[in-house]
Amino acid sequence: MLGLSTRAFARRGLSSSAALASDALAPLDPSRMTVTRNPAPKAPPDNAALKGMFGKIFSDHMFVCDHVAGEGWGAPAIVPHGPLALSPAAMTLHYALQCFEGMKAYRGGDGVVRLFRPDLNAARMTSSLERLRMPTFEAVAFVECLKALLREDAGWVPEGDGHSAYLRPTAIATDPFLGVGEPSETKLFCILSPVGPYYANGFDPIAVYADSSNVRAWPGGAGNTKIGGNYAPSIKPARDAADATGGAAQQVLYLFGDDHRVTEVGAMNVFVLWETPYGTRELVTAPLDYGDILPGVTRRSVIELARAEGAVEVAERPFTMREVKRAADEGRLLEVFGAGTAAVICPINRIFYEGDAIDVPTGADIGPVAQSFWQKLSDIHYGRVDSPWAVPVDDL
Repeated sequence: MLGLSTRAFARRGLSSSAALASDALAPLDPSRMTVTRNPAPKAPPDNAALKGMFGKIFSDHMFVCDHVAGEGWGAPAIVPHGPLALSPAAMTLHYALQCFEGMKAYRGGDGVVRLFRPDLNAARMTSSLERLRMPTFEAVAFVECLKALLREDAGWVPEGDGHSAYLRPTAIATDPFLGVGEPSETKLFCILSPVGPYYANGFDPIAVYADSSNVRAWPGGAGNTKIGGNYAPSIKPARDAADATGGAAQQVLYLFGDDHRVTEVGAMNVFVLWETPYGTRELVTAPLDYGDILPGVTRRSVIELARAEGAVEVAERPFTMREVKRAADEGRLLEVFGAGTAAVICPINRIFYEGDAIDVPTGADIGPVAQSFWQKLSDIHYGRVDSPWAVPVDDL
């Protein structure tokens, strides 16, 4: 029954839901892990070599595991990093039946390597897989497989503030089948890339172009998942934004609807800090209610830190670009920043909107509130502050 499509199951009188139900007999099981070491290991690069190389350098090994509908997960394996063998008819190549995660491991001054909130990444990847009707797994098993990769390539997790190992867990449908339907063959894998600071020379605030023409995601769509189809359509709007601003805009701030509701900036969640007309300070970000906003791990962490501190009001609610412009015109706009795994915190100092350039008062630096979030998260990442969010990778 290897490689049977949904139609093949139907011919045998099995529904696709019955096939998926039987998968519980073979869960993702890290105790079955095998390790095949790279016969030609490379020396990990020094920190200087990582500058400007985000996502371009990879460690010696990768984690892989295959799933077959009706049988479940095979034995997971750590193998040498290398190309995947795929049929040119593989469903992932034709219908974007693929999803991924972005997460980091940090080496603290104590030498301990820690993952940051991997349970949230596991939960989000499960949501993405469910959206594509691809097989899922238990979060604990998934995290243990990632830990196994980190143990094998521990030397590839660099030391020093701003440095980390970026992990890219990915799932693709590998059926050699030119039909649109539920996949029956899936490959789960994870590669590891040592990375330096996202900002090589300190914080470099970016300018963004508020785009009301192109839509990144919409209510009822799949914007709340990390599926491959969400990202390719963003390439042209980013180029158009740069062209429209003479190269000044580095990212697109996506707006939605006739009221120009603020959604996300590039591949990051976005936060605005302003004084309300009532004299209070509010940190606002788009809500998750509509299903068009990615539930970012950094987004959630910023919200939880802000609420615990209590220095500003925190609102997860719809807000519009016209509100942002009005706050700027009235001198109430304080800070704007993106939040995501790669940059952690990305300050924004200018927004191009309807022919105007809205300058954020933080100028060429990061704002004090955004800076405080970055520092708190950094202290957790590197173990300077004890937190259940930082999960040690044991036995390194």
